[in-house]
Amino acid sequence: MPTDYGPVAIWGVAAVVGLATFAVRGSFVYLFGRIETVPPRVTRALRFVPPAVFAALVVPSLVVVDGSADLVPVAVSASASEGVSVAVGNERLLAGLVAAGAAWVTEDVFATIAAGMLTLWFLRFVV
Repeated sequence: MPTDYGPVAIWGVAAVVGLATFAVRGSFVYLFGRIETVPPRVTRALRFVPPAVFAALVVPSLVVVDGSADLVPVAVSASASEGVSVAVGNERLLAGLVAAGAAWVTEDVFATIAAGMLTLWFLRFVV
């Protein structure tokens, strides 16, 4: 992808972002190296980091379709002549919701992935 920025600017930004990332990670290593025991509140808070990171990675791919947000998993329309019709809105969001439900019930990664993928394939190729 062409850009108007020169190679010095691009490498400069990469170096600054790399140093900032190293400083953030290094600060935690330094901080926990100086503390004998991690406080229980911090331990409890750190349990939520992996789900938060996973949600931050997955949710945008579920709700952004063709560059715009689509938050409607099921589209319902009603007209006097045709009655009520239900259609699939955002199939990826609907499959994600099914996968989230499977994860809640089964607490199994394989079952969660299988439920999400089967739902997505069913909605995409059958419905």
